[in-house]
Amino acid sequence: MDAVDRQLIQALRENGRASYAELGRLVGLSGPSVTDRINRLEAAGVITGYRATVDAASLGLGVTALIGISLSDAADHEEVALRLKELQEIEDCWFIAGDDSYMLKVRAKDVDGLESIIRRLSGTHGVSRTRTTIVLSTKWENRVGELPEEV
Repeated sequence: MDAVDRQLIQALRENGRASYAELGRLVGLSGPSVTDRINRLEAAGVITGYRATVDAASLGLGVTALIGISLSDAADHEEVALRLKELQEIEDCWFIAGDDSYMLKVRAKDVDGLESIIRRLSGTHGVSRTRTTIVLSTKWENRVGELPEEV
């Protein structure tokens, strides 16, 4: 990956809807050259997808929470991860080091909805404990930072 690839990735992180012509003007390449580079980055798994960022509250999901999950000693991590994936309210799931095994970001309509999610999580085979932190406000999400030169 060279400096032009890093510029293209940064530009796409800032505006995933930019046209190849716009990206080409930004990095000094033709549209077809940009297309080839982006296709190569996708094939290599560097670019993993494109998506719209949506305001959860406008979809009726006004409560965001981070939930740490501890597993029982006999739990199979991969089986638990598959069960967690079935819960549509889980937006993000990270396998982490520390007291908990997984950290989840969930969205719910209201506190009653969050309680329902926590009950389902607590009843999931292999889960021994949950620890919930409710988000009061979001200062930023999906922050786009500069890519380091070594990437």
